[in-house]
Amino acid sequence: MGKLERMSRTLVKHGAIIDIYDDEMKLPNGDIEHWDFVHHRMGAAAVVPVLPSGEILLVRQYRPALGRYTWELPAGCRDHVDEPTETAAKRELTEETGYSSDEFFRLLSLKTTVAFADELVDVYLAKNIKKIGKQDLDPAEDIELKKWDLDTLLDMIYAGEIQDGKTVSGILAYFGTLHR
Repeated sequence: MGKLERMSRTLVKHGAIIDIYDDEMKLPNGDIEHWDFVHHRMGAAAVVPVLPSGEILLVRQYRPALGRYTWELPAGCRDHVDEPTETAAKRELTEETGYSSDEFFRLLSLKTTVAFADELVDVYLAKNIKKIGKQDLDPAEDIELKKWDLDTLLDMIYAGEIQDGKTVSGILAYFGTLHR
């Protein structure tokens, strides 16, 4: 038996944030297959924004890939590949919510879909967030805000009502920090 080996990688589509490739793979049994690979060029950051009350602020936005609205952590891509993810996280928190925090901590880094993509998201905790202004949304963004208590968010995760990977990971990581 051999090992899994990539024989070639061919760019199929160059996008604004991602590139899609066709990987020709040699399987351990010697067969050849073609696999999809998605390269995320920018990387992203997300924030678990915690109010002084302990409630967590989530954003609701329409996701065309799912054809529905979702509740998520504020998040977004870095503006350029060298931008620190903490800078991106702080910017996205302010732009999407109008809130800010002086207490920022990295909770975790995650690869969102390792079977076919290399997207990296750093998730931060912003404690004691405070309102500093209005949302500053991109033209394509239509974002609603809502405060949630942690127990409700945990129930929503386990009921399958929150499925976004960065949001599930961030909320569970925050919960873990409270129980160490």
